[in-house]
Amino acid sequence: MSTLSTNINSNSSSYKSNREAMLQLIEKLNKYKAESLYQGKERHIQKAKSEGKFSARERIELLLDENSPFMELLPFAGLSDKGSEGGTTTVGGIGLVNEKLCMIISNVGTNKGGAVNLATLNKSFRLGEIATENALPTITLVESAGADLTEQAKIFNYGGASFRNITRNSKEGNASISIVFGNCTAGGAYVPGMSDYTIFVKGNAKVFLAGPPLVKMATNEIVDDESLGGAEMHSRISGVSDYLAENETDAIRLARSIVANLRPAQTNFSPPAEVAEPKFNSEELLGIIQADVKKSFDAHEVIARIVDGSIFDEFKPEWGNTLITGWAKIHGYSVGIIANNGVLFSESANKGAHFIQLCNKNLTPIIFLQNITGFMVGKQYEEGAIIKNGAKMINAVSNSEVPAITILMGASYGAGNYAMSGRAYQPRFLFSYPNSKIAVMGAEQLSGVMEIIQRQAVEKMGGNYDEAQASMFRNHLMGEVEKQSNAFYASSQLWDDGIIDPRETRNYLGFCLAVVNNKPITSENKYGVFRM
Repeated sequence: MSTLSTNINSNSSSYKSNREAMLQLIEKLNKYKAESLYQGKERHIQKAKSEGKFSARERIELLLDENSPFMELLPFAGLSDKGSEGGTTTVGGIGLVNEKLCMIISNVGTNKGGAVNLATLNKSFRLGEIATENALPTITLVESAGADLTEQAKIFNYGGASFRNITRNSKEGNASISIVFGNCTAGGAYVPGMSDYTIFVKGNAKVFLAGPPLVKMATNEIVDDESLGGAEMHSRISGVSDYLAENETDAIRLARSIVANLRPAQTNFSPPAEVAEPKFNSEELLGIIQADVKKSFDAHEVIARIVDGSIFDEFKPEWGNTLITGWAKIHGYSVGIIANNGVLFSESANKGAHFIQLCNKNLTPIIFLQNITGFMVGKQYEEGAIIKNGAKMINAVSNSEVPAITILMGASYGAGNYAMSGRAYQPRFLFSYPNSKIAVMGAEQLSGVMEIIQRQAVEKMGGNYDEAQASMFRNHLMGEVEKQSNAFYASSQLWDDGIIDPRETRNYLGFCLAVVNNKPITSENKYGVFRM
């Protein structure tokens, strides 16, 4: 094992100017974070308070252990130019409840009644996927008007999967707990109906497949909502409720008691109480990570600021060196690290595939630090079988079974995204830096390729290529690609689990490693055919 050194000059003009550019991106990130905290119009929030209700985020705070971290996930899902009202109507993340890691999902009842739009549905699917993969109990804080009927065509056919997933998670032994704080109507009633444990708040919980107006329309029966689906009826007559809570505070107390009685997690590994901090300041990451993804930086400098004691045992350091591979510890957890240090050549792809196999043999989680423009192209490299060798690494990533955690540090283009465990390759967690870009290729390259294709098509037909029109089209296309490849757009589309400040990388990785070690790590180390 060797301790990494640094070549960073924090007094250089390039370092300082890049740091300023990154700070501007962090400022933009904080603006989006503030927008994501939106919980509805003020009059709706005040009305809820007058009814003795807490906000969605207050409920989470009361549920969590004192001083527990809360890793919020997908906070920017659905955010757009429409602002905060265009986002989701749920808050989700992982925290400690009675010293057990739990997935917590809280409906924002003060925002559109907590109605489920498409972004909310997709966010819920991803949160459920994370809970299942990491054997986490799920606590749902329910207050929802059900499906957003204005988007019913988009969500109805897929929405049923959310109920299916609750039962499948239960089958795996991962408890589901629902606390119903308010309305829970139509399909939403199946959330508590399919949960292992249910808690209804007296006077406020209203759970029914059809509310009084629809009942009257369907059957001509006149009934009030309390007798139709109130907490006391469901606790004393229907049995849908397991616990009748006096108020919201009592409901949260009951939920914490349920969690206390759940079986302990089959933890794969518990780290030591004391670990060595990196020898270099994480603040320096803002000067190292390049705000302009077209500029390169040495990934060793990043690794030196996130691993314990800045100690890194590099694998094959003299071969395929555009890909860094090696072992380290982060907050006491053993990890394999794969980091880009340039374009992927055949040697680096083969090295990556080899290292992934070793991590699976050793049952070691893998951290992917992405900053990749893709695989090397050109006649020489095609003859050197870049396709075949790149396919080996993608094969290895596809079939790797140890947990993977991916950080997008800069560019994430083309098949490089795939080889470095992009979203389609199902890493347990994927976070982006605010400078990152994700697309088939960079905006300049894409617009240039399109121009060449169009020029050749016109010339083939014997026409004259309109340079002025081409320039307008190129500039428009570049703008669209830039807009749709930046980190904030990507996060709104759920292509990551959130955007993080680079200085928080070590903390996020440490928490994620605790989550993925919540259950045993296994691997059969089997792969598809490697084309030799």
